[in-house]
Amino acid sequence: MPEPALEILNLHASIEDKEILTGIDLTVPRGEIHVIMGPNGSGKSTLAHTLMGHPRYTVTGGEVKLFGKDLLAMKVHERARNGLFLAFQYPVEVPGVSFAHFLWNAYQSRQENKAEPGKKNPKGVLAFRKRMNASLDELKLATEFATRHLNVGASGGEKKRIEISQMQLLEPRLVVMDEIDSGLDIDSTKVVANAINDMKGADFSALIITHYPRILDYLNPDRVHVMAQGRVLCSRGMELARELEKNGYDWILKEYNAV
Repeated sequence: MPEPALEILNLHASIEDKEILTGIDLTVPRGEIHVIMGPNGSGKSTLAHTLMGHPRYTVTGGEVKLFGKDLLAMKVHERARNGLFLAFQYPVEVPGVSFAHFLWNAYQSRQENKAEPGKKNPKGVLAFRKRMNASLDELKLATEFATRHLNVGASGGEKKRIEISQMQLLEPRLVVMDEIDSGLDIDSTKVVANAINDMKGADFSALIITHYPRILDYLNPDRVHVMAQGRVLCSRGMELARELEKNGYDWILKEYNAV
């Protein structure tokens, strides 16, 4: 098995003294795409925000390793610089900051972090602009999005594609996608899935949270995990997503005494 990109051991987390994660155990090997499914309120989004270091969520126990490093000991910006990227369920609007300006600053930081010690990364603004325009074109976004304020006035589907564009340019090593397919029509789902497939490789790992198996038809993930009551109940192949789509969650909740 490849080395773990993400390794979660008995993770507990709470918000306002209410425990939401009750002992998560989960491993995503490097280069693999894993999916988390589960009923509403099972802790999926809490897991995503906890991994990224959201201040509202308090870790009360357990360990998390990001490529062998202690993730929980890192500040939020350190997690990002070590290759972690969170695609939000509801991307926020940032008035006054253009997409190009926002992404250029993040791109510079990422390139500096990837450069060899003592050497500057040679990739400059022209290379960045070329890649950004190519990304927007691939994602069927007008080039005017580069100068528009980040996510302002964009539809739900456009916001999700803008996040994919960020991923393409920043080249994170591990991506956590919180319902990346939420609000996408069929065509947008295909565009997003194709872009994710293009990023697949030994240096790209993903943990995708979703309610709907449609996007999985295009992604063909390596593993599907089911969460309920703040823990992972079981992990299987794509056939598990098919069974959940057909029969819902009741049968698996009963099977694992999580009703």
